[in-house]
Amino acid sequence: MARQTQSYLRSLFDARGLAPRRRYGQNFLIDLNLHEVIVKAAEVTAGDLVLEVGTGAGALTSLTASLGAHVVAVEVDEGMARLTRETLGAASEAKVLCCDVLAGKNKLNPQVVEALRGLLAEHPGRRLKLVANLPYNIATPLVANLLASDELRPERIVVTIQLELAERMKASPGDSAYGALSVMVQALADVEVERVLPPSVFWPRPQVDSAIVVIATRDEKRALIDDLAWFQSVTRRIFTQRRKNLRGVLHGLADGRLDKPAVDALLARLGIDGTSRAERLDVAQFRALATALQPILAEYSQDAHAIDDDSDATTTVNDE
Repeated sequence: MARQTQSYLRSLFDARGLAPRRRYGQNFLIDLNLHEVIVKAAEVTAGDLVLEVGTGAGALTSLTASLGAHVVAVEVDEGMARLTRETLGAASEAKVLCCDVLAGKNKLNPQVVEALRGLLAEHPGRRLKLVANLPYNIATPLVANLLASDELRPERIVVTIQLELAERMKASPGDSAYGALSVMVQALADVEVERVLPPSVFWPRPQVDSAIVVIATRDEKRALIDDLAWFQSVTRRIFTQRRKNLRGVLHGLADGRLDKPAVDALLARLGIDGTSRAERLDVAQFRALATALQPILAEYSQDAHAIDDDSDATTTVNDE
């Protein structure tokens, strides 16, 4: 495979009448050593099932496939999808899908789901991983959808994303970046920044720094959450009022039907200071709050998830 340097990509794109498209968030890695860093951090081995999103000209796709991994490569740009197929060659068993990985904001594309489901069914022991230089605009919904999935939750996610987003994912209580995304990711996985990337390692250069982030999902963390949809919805709603103290927020969640003495009693039982704000609670405290609130608030609604006014909250995470 040709080394996909900036000059090589420019020549290739010119010959094919292609150009990086901002609407798809196309910024190509031209520091070729970083492909190796990503694959090493993902611990890609033969037999793994790798989902890659935003394949570009197929450099990372070819590398993971060469290690014996089974690859489902998703590229929304038809021209780039053709280049990926050419880079892989006719002998490759990698599946290249030319489509959007998301069906709207809150769901994975059924075409992608079916491809992954089929390959997992063929060999149930395969480890699913997301390994990609992700377009910035899909990073949050894609990672959130996969983490929330019981069927297609990856064992490991190693992606390049905007540094600000990586910092939000790993932020601690009290940090300015700490929010609903921090809680949701850390409630289900361990997260670390593998490397900070300056704009110069991409072409075209983005306006911000990026990072390679490693997210390792943990079954033992997932097992602590009885109802993930409920946990997500409570967390999101609390953070939408992050400037208010918890006593006032919880009183408002039940539209006043849970009176303030009851809120005070609940918080006291959980050992949570009612004058604190959302940004001061750790993951365990959010988990305890969600568990305690569900049977109480379910009394006021036919749907226990009605606390959240976003019907697709099970697959989305939005900070304030």
